[in-house]
Order: sequence, then C-alpha cells, then structure tokens
Amino acid sequence: MIDTPVFGSAACAAPHHLASEAGRAILAEGGNAIEAMVAMAATISVVYPHMNAIGGDGFWLIHEPGGKVHAVEACGPAGALATIERYREKGHDVIPQRGADSALTVAGAIGGWEAALSLSTALGGRMPLKDLLADAIRHCTDGYEISPSELRTWPQQVDAVKEAIGFSEFFWPGGEQPKAGARRKPDALGATFRQLADAGLSDFYRGDIGREIAADLERIGTPVTRADMEGYRARLVAPLSIRLPGLTVYNCAPPTQGVAALMILGIFEKLAIARAEGFDHHHGLVEATKRAFAIRDKIVTDPAFAKVDPASVLTEAVFAREAEAIDKRRAAAWPFKTGDGDTVWMGAIDGSGLAVSYIQSIYWEYGSGCILPRTGINWQNRGVSFSLDARALNPLQPGRKPFHTLNPAFARFDDGRIMSYGAMGGDGQPQFQAQILSRYRFGQSPAQAVDAPRWLFGRTWGAGSLSLKLESRFDPMLLARLTGAGHPVEEYSEAYSDQFGHAGMLVKHKKGHVEATHDPRSDGDARGC
Repeated sequence: MIDTPVFGSAACAAPHHLASEAGRAILAEGGNAIEAMVAMAATISVVYPHMNAIGGDGFWLIHEPGGKVHAVEACGPAGALATIERYREKGHDVIPQRGADSALTVAGAIGGWEAALSLSTALGGRMPLKDLLADAIRHCTDGYEISPSELRTWPQQVDAVKEAIGFSEFFWPGGEQPKAGARRKPDALGATFRQLADAGLSDFYRGDIGREIAADLERIGTPVTRADMEGYRARLVAPLSIRLPGLTVYNCAPPTQGVAALMILGIFEKLAIARAEGFDHHHGLVEATKRAFAIRDKIVTDPAFAKVDPASVLTEAVFAREAEAIDKRRAAAWPFKTGDGDTVWMGAIDGSGLAVSYIQSIYWEYGSGCILPRTGINWQNRGVSFSLDARALNPLQPGRKPFHTLNPAFARFDDGRIMSYGAMGGDGQPQFQAQILSRYRFGQSPAQAVDAPRWLFGRTWGAGSLSLKLESRFDPMLLARLTGAGHPVEEYSEAYSDQFGHAGMLVKHKKGHVEATHDPRSDGDARGC
C-alpha cells in the first residue's frame, strides 16, 4: 500500500524538490497559493531548464475559496516577422524544430506570473516580489546540481540542438552531456531575475530586460521584434468545465487541448465502467482518447480564429454519441497525427482553499536550444506547431497563437473536496490526467493513482513509434487482452519511465487537511505546512 503524504492546511507539489521547497517556504511565511506558485515557477525555471524556462509559456487555473475558477492564458503569439513567405524564402517546407527559426513566438510565462499576482493582490496577497524570486536568484548565484532528469534526457535532433546559439556553452560545456554530480551556475539568468525583482515583472517585456531580449532575438535572427515584446499581455479568461457524477472538472480553453482532456472524461463516463485496472477501464480510456483527439484536431486553434465554440462539444449529447461509437471489445483504427512536448506541472493549495494548477513549458525538451546571451534565457520552440500551409487549421501568421498541448486540470467535488492535478508530456497530458483522476474516483489514494503504471497512446515526446505504450508493471493478462483486442501494444522495460509523464495531485478535504503527491518518475515531491 502506497501512503499519500498528509499535510496540515496547505501544500504544494512539483517535479523538482527545490521548487516544492520554495513553495512550502512561501506558504509557511503566510503567502497564498498563487504567491507560492510564482516562487515555484521561478525556481523550477532555473533548476529544471531542460523542461521549462522563462523563455516559454504557461497556463493557470486558480480556484478562489468562494468557488470561482479563473484561467490565465499566458501564451505568446508569433512574431511580426513570422510569415509563411519568410520561411518559404529560406527554403523551408516546414518550420525548423530547433534553432533561431523555431524561436518564433513571444514568451508568455512571465506575463502569466504578473496576471496571477494581480489576482493574488485582489484576494489579499501581500508577499513582495523579491521574496518570491529569492530562491531562484539564490540557485543562480550559488549554483545547483544538475538533476537526474536532465542527465537522462537526450534531445531529439541532437546535432541541430548543439548548433543552436548558446546551447553547448550552457547545457553541454565541452560538447558533451554533463555527468552525475555536475553543477551549473547560470550567472546571466541570475542577473535577469535580480533585475525583475527590482524593476517588476513587466520589465521582461517593456523595460531593460525586454530591450535586451529583443536585441538578442534580432541578433540571432528570430522573427520576434521589440514591439512584439512590448505589446504582450497575458489574459484572464474563462475556463472550460464539465459535470461528472459528484464533481465538476475544469481545464483551459483553446488554444490549449484542454477541451480534449475534458472530452476523454465525459466520453469515458458514458461507458459506465464499474472498476479500475481491468481491460474495460484501460480500453475505454484509450478509445475515449481517440474520439476526443479526432475532434480536437478539427477545432482547436487560436480562439480569435476559431470557427467552433469548444463548449459545443462538451455536452452530454456529444459524449453519448462518441461513447456509442466505441466498440467495447475491439480497438478502433488510429489515423491521427500526434505531437511532441515537454513541460512541468505544479500544484499548490493554501489554508484558505485558494488553489492553483499550473503548467509551464518550452515545448520540446530544451525548447529551441537557443540561450539568449545577454539574459541567459532559454527560448521555446512552441511555434513549430504552426503549419506553413495557409489552408491549415493552424497556419503561421504574425500575431497568431499556436496550438498548445499545455492544459492544467482542476476538480471540485460536491462533498467539499478540491483537487489540483495534472501532468507533463505533450499529447500524453490528457491521457495521464484521465488515468490518475479515474483511479482516484475508483477509490485509489492520490499517491496510488499517481504511482500506478501508466500507458500512452500515439507518438509523443521522445517516442517515435505509433503504438499503445505501457510501463512494465501492468498485469500480463491485461496486456494479452489489449493485444487480442487489436491494440498495438508496446511494453517498456522500465517500471517508471519519463515517457509516461510527471504527474501530481493535491486534494484538500472539507475538514481542511491536504493530501498531496508528486510523481516518482520525476525529481520532485510534495511538501506542506
């Protein structure tokens, strides 16, 4: 039996222990969950740079103690020079996946911190920004030990990554991946955080830091301009939600795939599965994933260009229709294209019931690979999800937001419990969310639900084959039944693999205590007070 850590009234969870400790310290000092999350987000951008950075994007779900749920959309658009013609003239049929031409969108994460802290202030938050950034600055100044996760993460297109501006100097000094025990001291990034602590977060876009970022982006040849940086603002938007028996589940609206995460849950509910871990449970979720992704790939785009209201596919009628199309004994064909991704998910809940589910990303592992020289910022490659076909659902266009795999999740139960949960892993995110939430609803503890073996359908981060991939701890009889039903089963040798995401879950009960856990597949934990 795996026990879930139980804390007092507040807790946080992150995929690196230094990030969860930064959040715990803010909660212990009287800070709220939003303030704790900013401290965690800053810290993890330093100590987990292969997974996320302040040169990336973020999405927030924030639950007020009174019950209202807010979403913060902190994703940047394509730069003013990011035209299809620019890339065609350079001889590209698709957007390059590494280097300066992949660093084509504004980084929204810092704008999201700023928007979330504005909401925090309205809810009574009073922690100074310098205190929230203190741990990140300290780890830059003193250095930190490179994480086991980074040491075992080999970048895709490694030659292109190594050629990206600043990559080798920052990540692989001497041209080789660091060894266990190696330390890193990112001085330029530390100076950037110190400037942000003194001048405020808007300096990232409209101050000295913004000027330095824009100059570096122009120097290395990206299509993002200073005007793009100066004009960026994160947005407070309405979340999507669905009702399930006994709870309401929330996620983010397009341009994220949050609609798919909710559709999987809604379709699976209509299958009326009675128990966890059997063939019906896992087959049902896989098939619900296929149905949800088919719809996602037809409708999810920048909301300014959307032709379909995502709420229109989150109905009981749609869930019933899609469930009816599922054969409970046989696997459906899988013709869908899936995507890569990398990120971190983190959660925090404070004593008042203010709760955060947050995700921060540079898209692929190591992002574009470009480290901006003056600021030490690793820039994302999220823009590679655009198409150079003007007729596509998500064509490259200046000012347009790309499709996002990112989608933090939150649930509010009718009995008073609240849950912050989520996972990293590109297209795997909705699948991993569905697995851990369904296991919890079937009676497993948060730690059991997160620890249990996971599967991934499709092709995603670091895995090129199109199959139903499973960790090695599944019952062999289940694998035999899935294979017999027509699923292209591929069993991994690892019991716990990064390919199956880094997930976390926090549950605050009506009596006030918090159960919290983070994934044994990561370098993190849950901490509280």
